[in-house]
Amino acid sequence: MFWLPLLALAWAAAIGSCTRLLRAATAVAAVGDHAPDVPPHDGPLTLHETAFLCGGPDRVADLTLLTMHADRRLLLAHTGWATVVTPHGHNALERAVIAAAGPEGRSRTSAVRAAVAAADAVRALADRLTASGLAVPAPLRQAERHGVRAVRAASALILALGAAAAFALPQEPGGSTPVALWFSLPLLLTLGCLAVARFEVRPYTQWASTAGRIRLRALRGDAPGDDRRALLTAVAVSGARAIPDPRLRTALTGP
Repeated sequence: MFWLPLLALAWAAAIGSCTRLLRAATAVAAVGDHAPDVPPHDGPLTLHETAFLCGGPDRVADLTLLTMHADRRLLLAHTGWATVVTPHGHNALERAVIAAAGPEGRSRTSAVRAAVAAADAVRALADRLTASGLAVPAPLRQAERHGVRAVRAASALILALGAAAAFALPQEPGGSTPVALWFSLPLLLTLGCLAVARFEVRPYTQWASTAGRIRLRALRGDAPGDDRRALLTAVAVSGARAIPDPRLRTALTGP
C-alpha cells in the first residue's frame, strides 16, 4: 500500500483545483446580479464597447486603427507600418493612436496596437462597462484563468503520481493495473472539469458578463447599414479575421 499516500495527494490536487475553478466560474456568472455602481447601460452599445466585450483591449485597438484607416486618416501598410495622415483624433482612442505613432507620425503597427490597448482611454472604457455590469472585472478574469491552469497542473500531477505508483513503487501481488485504475478516478474528475470549462467558460478569460453577452446577442441580430459599418461591426465582434481583404488583414495583424 505504498501508493495510497500518492493517491490521497492526487485526490487532494483534483478536488482543490476543481473547487478553485468552480468558485471562479461561479463568481464570473454572478457578475451583474448586484446593483451596479452606475446606472444600467440601457443605450445601444457603441462599436468600441462591442469590441471590448468581444475581445478586450486588443480588439478595441484593432477597431480604432481600422476605423482611422477606413476614414483615410491613417495608413496601414502590409509591410507592418502605420502612418498618420491626419493628426487630429476624433476621440481619446484615436488620439492615443496618434500619440503612439510618435512625433514623426509613423511607427510599427504592432507597437501602436500595443500602446493603444494599454491606453488610459481603454481602461476608462473597461471601468465603465465593468461598473455597468456588462464586463467581467479583471480580478475575476484572472481568477478564472488561474483556475483553469490549476486544473491542468493537477491533471499532469495525477498522471505523474499514477505512473510513479504503478511502475516505480513496490507492488503487491496482482499487478499494477488496479493501481492505475485508482488514479484514473481523480484524473477523470479533472479532465471532466476541463471539458465542462471548455464549453461553459470558453474562452477562459471572457470579457463580457452574462448581461453583456445578452446585449451582444441582440446586437448580432441587427443589420448594419453601409459596407463600412458592416466591416467595422464584423471586426468588433469577430476580430481581424473578419476582414475580407488579405492585404488589409496582414497590415493590421502582421504577416
